[in-house]
Amino acid sequence: MINNDLNLAHDIAIKVEKFVREVVIPYERDPRRDHHNCPTEELAVELREKAREAGVLAPHILPDGTHLSQRGTAQVLIKTGLSPLGPLACQTAAPDEGNMYLLGQVGSDFIKQKFLKPLVEGNARSAFFMTEPAQENGAGSDPSMMQTRCWKEGDEWVIRGRKAFITGADGAQVGIIMAKAEQGACMFLVELPHPAIQIEQVPRTIDSSMPGGHATLWMNDLRVPAQQMLGEPGEGFKYAQVRLSPARLSHCMRWYGACLRANEIATEYANQRMAFGQLLIDHEGCSFMLAENLIDLKQVELMINWCASVLDQGELGTFESSMAKVSVSETLMRVADRCVQVMGGSGLTEQTIVEQVFREIRAFRIYDGPTEVHKWSIAKKIKRDWLKRSKQQKQGG
Repeated sequence: MINNDLNLAHDIAIKVEKFVREVVIPYERDPRRDHHNCPTEELAVELREKAREAGVLAPHILPDGTHLSQRGTAQVLIKTGLSPLGPLACQTAAPDEGNMYLLGQVGSDFIKQKFLKPLVEGNARSAFFMTEPAQENGAGSDPSMMQTRCWKEGDEWVIRGRKAFITGADGAQVGIIMAKAEQGACMFLVELPHPAIQIEQVPRTIDSSMPGGHATLWMNDLRVPAQQMLGEPGEGFKYAQVRLSPARLSHCMRWYGACLRANEIATEYANQRMAFGQLLIDHEGCSFMLAENLIDLKQVELMINWCASVLDQGELGTFESSMAKVSVSETLMRVADRCVQVMGGSGLTEQTIVEQVFREIRAFRIYDGPTEVHKWSIAKKIKRDWLKRSKQQKQGG
């Protein structure tokens, strides 16, 4: 079964790579950008239409609504990542890809029809409302600090609170909102834009690949029909865990693809640029950096496939995805940095995507959990496992 899945994924990945290289990459110089240099909605819609025509829209979701395995998904999402615009065109970008996975796994028939279907068909974008302003001690890497509240009134739930760094909220049509009730965390689906949701600002950030940027917004007594709650009251964190590990790994897949392309560009440059009487590739200072890139890129590939295999076995994969997220983000940062260094001044310009990939990977080390938070989580597991072994040894004494 898994071999059939991987064979299918391989065929899809070939088709996706052809589309990204031949159709999407020429759009990288398209001037349709917003005030923080992110692709405009007009550009996003045009790219998704091109993907629809090519048969590569949401290519990791099969016609019957099922998903490729995580290892199969990796083959496909890596290819969409060959251009910063690739995931946007193919509807495999964050947060849409993770949101589609979540709704496909736990959404009711009503939610799947009303909210998931437009996403899979490429007719809508989505946003995931969890992070809150640090100035208000809101939820960030620690979701238990959530300040947004919700309560039930009749057949509706009322939500009040402020969210921050909500990727794609400006211009999205579907929102997944996390709020805390007496029973615990809850998730709700809402149609966007909504008059009770006010976008306060969209700050200019170091990354620029995601339409709508990362908004700060205020929800002022937002009323949501009870049938638009995902699951039951208090199950929000449980469902967040369903989304968490695959979404982390999807980030790794896409940015691995981006760094593969950046390394291609740097390699091409080094094999053509003359300096001090010879090609850059013949200078050990440059050639060794490219050699190190190949080693690091292979390690990233292996880490992604290892974590994907854990998820494909039905494991939650929280620990493994934390390891993968740390390893991949830190390793790709080295790769992207070397690509810039090899290309010198040219690597700092917008003439290629190398400088953008560098910026995006720098942001990747923070979003979906900073490296240090994941290391702390890993360290806590080390301690738990040690205490468990010590207890067992004493009992077996």
